[in-house]
Amino acid sequence: MQLGKVFPSILKNTIECSFVKEDSIPIGSSKFGGQPDLTVKSRPLSFLAQINCQEISKYDTESLLPASGILYFFYELDSMSWGFDPKDAGSAKVFYYEGDISKLARVDFPADLEEDYQMPELKIQLSNRNDLPSYEEFSSDFEYDDIGDKEMDDYDDIRENYLNTEEKNTISKILGYADVIQGEMRLECEEIANSIYCGSPQDIDSEKFVKLKQDSKQWQLLFQLDTVECDDFELMFGDCGRIYYYIRKDDLRNRKFDNCWLILQCY
Repeated sequence: MQLGKVFPSILKNTIECSFVKEDSIPIGSSKFGGQPDLTVKSRPLSFLAQINCQEISKYDTESLLPASGILYFFYELDSMSWGFDPKDAGSAKVFYYEGDISKLARVDFPADLEEDYQMPELKIQLSNRNDLPSYEEFSSDFEYDDIGDKEMDDYDDIRENYLNTEEKNTISKILGYADVIQGEMRLECEEIANSIYCGSPQDIDSEKFVKLKQDSKQWQLLFQLDTVECDDFELMFGDCGRIYYYIRKDDLRNRKFDNCWLILQCY
């Protein structure tokens, strides 16, 4: 398979997340929903997940995440903003706490957060595997001459066969590549960062577009959250959609998680 020759250069490690019910989850542990473990209360966004970086470090084979501390993921479930408008800023947040875990406390939900947007608490189970980009991201970064026409045309099938993810109904994961639904998102992130509205076609100067396209390659997936189901609970984004938290590579290296951007895609 000719495509195999480029796998070493494009394979990324991804950390898959599955969610299971557990009676008692220790403070500071990785989890979905419930009440966040914080030192201060946050604004009334829905708390989705917290990731203990020390717990996840053995799965982070590329050492992209901090070695310790906790990452928190919040989203405004009431509006479920799509992230194509710069005005969506503030509807999703990522916080990083790098202090002493023993000083954390399980805080109450904000008084003005409706009960429908208070998530049940679920344990996150972690595992990791190799990951490959979607066709859209792959074709954006590689030239046909580098791969071969047939391999390029058959890439989606090759990817599915290699990853063996076709039997999975949902895929939630940390790092790696996004499993896209409505197309590649890195350019959208870069356009939003430059205050460009992405909800409809925009006239962009060709020279500026080339720079936007080049700079968009600095964005990478931080966290992808798919539908979450447990017993009679279900959290779905749009019509069987996903939300994607993106971050620039430099910001990830420098632990500037405030600069993340969220995009929602659905079928």
